[in-house]
Order: sequence, then structure tokens, then C-alpha cells
Amino acid sequence: MGMLEGKNILVTGVLTEGSIAFHVARLCQEQGATVVLTGVGRSLKITQAMGRRLPVQAAVVELDVTDPDHLAALADRVKEHVPHLDGVVHSIGFAPQSVMGGNFLAGEWDDVATAMHISAYSLKALAVAAEPLMVEGSAIVGLTFDGRFAWPVYDWMGVAKAALEATSRYVARDLGPQGIRCNIVSAGPIKTTAARHIPGFEQMEGHWSERAPLGWNSDDPEPTARTVTALLSDWFPATTGEMIHVDGGVHAMGQ
Repeated sequence: MGMLEGKNILVTGVLTEGSIAFHVARLCQEQGATVVLTGVGRSLKITQAMGRRLPVQAAVVELDVTDPDHLAALADRVKEHVPHLDGVVHSIGFAPQSVMGGNFLAGEWDDVATAMHISAYSLKALAVAAEPLMVEGSAIVGLTFDGRFAWPVYDWMGVAKAALEATSRYVARDLGPQGIRCNIVSAGPIKTTAARHIPGFEQMEGHWSERAPLGWNSDDPEPTARTVTALLSDWFPATTGEMIHVDGGVHAMGQ
């Protein structure tokens, strides 16, 4: 039996086979879970195509995390495929290029607000929307790029990630009494589609493998996906409000 045998997991953000979310969905299925994906707008068909490339074809429900009507309908849409949820994966992030790539001081509020809404507030929104289906012992897991630091070129997306991490702690506080855990996985730089749209991403990635005691392969999302999958399981029953680093150890090193 796999560590997720009999569980139902909702995974957001599956857009390419190279994404962390795709590998999370695959590993969840391999560990015995039934997986439901979410897609949005023009990307919905892409997510449906990705669902067919998983070991078991996954159902896809439409969800725009900035749309109150979509959030209100999420539980009913998911219930068409599974009776309840044991886990939710938040793999959602976006910031206009105008607020990244060295444009921190030039960032305008409208664009910053977009980054904060989609990349941080959406964790709370998703948790509230999914909560009616979540059972005691279930888990929410989000993905970040360590928001404690001012990274080159990350700018307002870095601020949004710091807000995401704080949001996770408050979600952990408020849903903990219902037996729902909420944790964040902080991955090292991975060459996902989203990362390639960060202007100057190579400045963040450069020399990472040299600084990591365990080394680091930015082409391999599987170590991060394995950690997310483990946090969705029953093997972390008393861990919540935590940020787990999967970065080869860079976070623990000085210069």
C-alpha cells in the first residue's frame, strides 16, 4: 500500500510535465491517491491534456482563485468526482514582469496587488473554499521560494512569497482545531515554465549547486514533489505552520 492509499488530493497549477505540481500529482497517484486537478481560463485545456498524461487520467475542475463565484462553487465541482478531500496542493503564483527583474522600486500598486492576490491571498481563499470537503487529518501544502531574503530579480514576487508563508501560518492556526494541517515547501530554483518567465532567473539559479552541501539539480522537480507528497500523508500528523526546505541545504549556509 502507498502512503496515500484511499486519499483524495486536489492539485492546482498543473500546466506542464516539467512543473512541480505535475510531479506531485503523479507521485500522489503512485502512492494510491485519487487526484483531481484545477485549471483556469485558456489554460484549462492544457491542464486537461496534462491530466491525461498522468498514470491515471485525472479529472479537472475549473478554478480561478481570484473569482469569488469559482471559489464558492469549488466544493460542489470537486464532489462530482470525489466525496471528500484529504489534501490540497497550492501551486499558484503570478506577478507581472513589471514588478520583477530589478523593478522593485518602480513597482506600481495595481501590479503589486495582482501578485499578492494570486500568489498569497489565494492560499487563504483556496483553504476556505476546500475546507467543507476536508476531513480530520487532512493537509494543505503550498510552494514557495524562501521569502526571508531579498533575492536578485525576484522583487515583488519575493514579497508575495513572504506573505504566502505568513498566510500559511495563520491558516494552520485557524484550521488546526479541525484537524487540518497547513505547511509550505521552500524549493531551490527549478527550471519550470514559471521560473523561465522571471526576468534574470539565471541570477537566482547561478552557483546554487556549488553552495548546496547536497548539490542541486535545477532540472529535477522530483525531490520537491516527494516532500510535498510526504506532507500530504499521515506521516506528519503533528506538523503544521512549518516551512520545509528542499534546496540542497543552501538555506543553512552562510556566504
